[in-house]
Amino acid sequence: MNKDSRIFVAGHQGLVGSAIRRCLEGGDYSNIIVKSFDELDLRQQADVDAFFKKEKPEYVFLAAAKVGGIQANNTYPAEFIYDNLMIETNVIHAAYQHGVKKLLFLGSSCIYPKYAEQPLREAYLLTGALEPTNEAYAIAKIAGLKMCEFYNRQYGTDYISVMPTNLYGPNDNFDLETSHVLPALIRKFHEAKVNNAPCVEIWGTGTPRREFLYVDDLADACVYLMERHSFHEIGTFVNIGWGEDISISELANLVKEIVGYEGELVFNPEKPDGTPQKLLDVSRLHGLGWKATTGLRDGIRKSYEWYKSNYGVDR
Repeated sequence: MNKDSRIFVAGHQGLVGSAIRRCLEGGDYSNIIVKSFDELDLRQQADVDAFFKKEKPEYVFLAAAKVGGIQANNTYPAEFIYDNLMIETNVIHAAYQHGVKKLLFLGSSCIYPKYAEQPLREAYLLTGALEPTNEAYAIAKIAGLKMCEFYNRQYGTDYISVMPTNLYGPNDNFDLETSHVLPALIRKFHEAKVNNAPCVEIWGTGTPRREFLYVDDLADACVYLMERHSFHEIGTFVNIGWGEDISISELANLVKEIVGYEGELVFNPEKPDGTPQKLLDVSRLHGLGWKATTGLRDGIRKSYEWYKSNYGVDR
């Protein structure tokens, strides 16, 4: 990518897309194209095609997606599979039709089988059953990365796919009904601190283990790969993660400490745990020359400061 290349960041207002935009702007890329949902609904094929015809992007970061935590995935599976399939299908096909030089597709580590061996290697894709609570989202993401693979094979395109681990950071979703575990914990502990609540309920047993990556690190990895590596070098896709995990119980206590909450934790085993463990093997990524730099404690501290500043709760 040249500094003046026309670069479309799909989903620029979300957690990942906003981080990619920050990274590109910090790298002096000067011709970044963005559209809000009100300006362009990526689920509408005709609108997407018209946008590509008019704007003629040369590079695409496909970070737009319908996302959410366990409860949201469980409650709205039809929306998760439909919206994500439509978004990725429309954008990837329009990129091909209008001669985009390179595209990066953002997947998710939930594509791996529920009981796959840990850490999760890229080769484990489609070797077992998925986690039922987010199966719809996972199937949509698998379809997206396979679409990139097959377009590369048949049409000679250069579409690369990355599978990030659990992400967090600025512009995260802090809605307790639809958010992922880490932003939910930040909000729960902050509100409990402000309200002097005696305890905070944590879903599940606390035993599942998760890996977390600060979203600005992900963005840096995405731009790095777009600048330096083709799908020939990357393969079907590459994992992006920190390379170490933590139990939900340990995570909850860490967030509690950073927020400054002094009450008790109460785990609710009636709520679903989800996948027992999810840790990515990032050896392929390291072999391509990139490693994450933001540790979990520092990342949570930054996320908490952003939450307080942007949700009107700076106290």
